[in-house]
Amino acid sequence: MLAIEFKLLTKDDKKIFDKYLRLTYHDNSGFNFTNFFMWRKYYQTTWAVEDDVLFVKYSEKFLPPFCADEKIEDAVRKIVDEYKKNSASEFLFINAEKNFIEQLKKISDLNFEFLPQRDRFDYVYSTKDLITLPGRKYHQKKNHVNAFRSLYPSAKYTEDFTDEVKKMCVECLNIWYTEHDLNEYPALPFERGAILELLDDFDFFDIKGGALVLGERVVAFAIGEQINEDTAVIHIEKADFDVKGAYAVINQKFAAQSWSDLPFINREEDLGIAGIRSAKESYRPVKMIEKFHVKLR
Repeated sequence: MLAIEFKLLTKDDKKIFDKYLRLTYHDNSGFNFTNFFMWRKYYQTTWAVEDDVLFVKYSEKFLPPFCADEKIEDAVRKIVDEYKKNSASEFLFINAEKNFIEQLKKISDLNFEFLPQRDRFDYVYSTKDLITLPGRKYHQKKNHVNAFRSLYPSAKYTEDFTDEVKKMCVECLNIWYTEHDLNEYPALPFERGAILELLDDFDFFDIKGGALVLGERVVAFAIGEQINEDTAVIHIEKADFDVKGAYAVINQKFAAQSWSDLPFINREEDLGIAGIRSAKESYRPVKMIEKFHVKLR
């Protein structure tokens, strides 16, 4: 069997990725073109299409194949063959969703081991709860929102990402990065570059944005998109830590203005970072999207 010929991911590949990603339901926050494009340099993403299947790799690690359900088994066998010949990876697949795991279990002559990756689980919330902040469990969040409104009554929210607003978002972004240790989190420089690319070509991607404007500056902004029929994903959320309540308000406003017609919002993973995990848990997720690495026994 001939080896799959992979190539580097570019912006021009969006239509191809969109076509194959829409063939089946995905609730994994990473399985959309925007995410693949944002993190292509960090993960050294490559891809190929063969026999109507989209194959994607992060360096030497395969993601589940993207194709119609009836093609899954043949695609898996092709990856197994490729893996046995060429891969130095410990895992056959990474970041696999539960529905793909169930499909693998049906391939009786192959023996797989499934390892849940808790640090990669996505947090999914009720959109209505993020907007209304109901009950005692959201009492602290409501206090943050009320504090912001009291301290900054002139602040305005906008979804109109004009050149001026985008410029102010970059300034907000620069402030955020000066407050974080880029050496401690090596992905952050890649994230910054990816956000700048999104802002530079905002209309190209199927994304929405929201920004809190205070005077002549943006103090918080968020970027997201719809990933399936019932869920939006928040790719980016940044705020000035010195502006009390800015994170709580951009979270609430973006949900209310952009995603109120969808029941769920996926706010991605915590990467095992304690502070991020605490923040995500504090918003009371209604479900977690489990992800697995898969070994071939």
